[in-house]
Amino acid sequence: MPFIHQRTVRFRDTDAAGVVYFANVLAICHEAYEESLMVAGLDLKVFFQGSGVAVPIVHAEVDFFRPLHCGDRLVIQLTPHAASNHEFEISYQICLTEGERPICQASTRHVCIQIAERSRRDLPVELCQWLERFA
Repeated sequence: MPFIHQRTVRFRDTDAAGVVYFANVLAICHEAYEESLMVAGLDLKVFFQGSGVAVPIVHAEVDFFRPLHCGDRLVIQLTPHAASNHEFEISYQICLTEGERPICQASTRHVCIQIAERSRRDLPVELCQWLERFA
């Protein structure tokens, strides 16, 4: 079952035209990703700094179907899936209400690496469990 994260668009998310700046949509998606990791029981401090493993984003894209404005209440649906034993993708559907047609969609692809060697490695068990939980 996908992970659902709700968030209100803040003034800081918008540009001079009063709409959400495109790169900030990816920041909002990443916020949902981090929240899903916490809900799944991962310690973010250890995950992002202390494990010797990293999962950098190697590809990201966003499609907009209408502008997002300050004050909009967003429902972000996050659905991850494994692409290989060392890679996963996350699809994001951003709506104003759950079940409504998306106003924006995004995706990110992540590759798991061993930091010291900068080489690919299998996804850690806790990430595999996270994938299974929200796929």
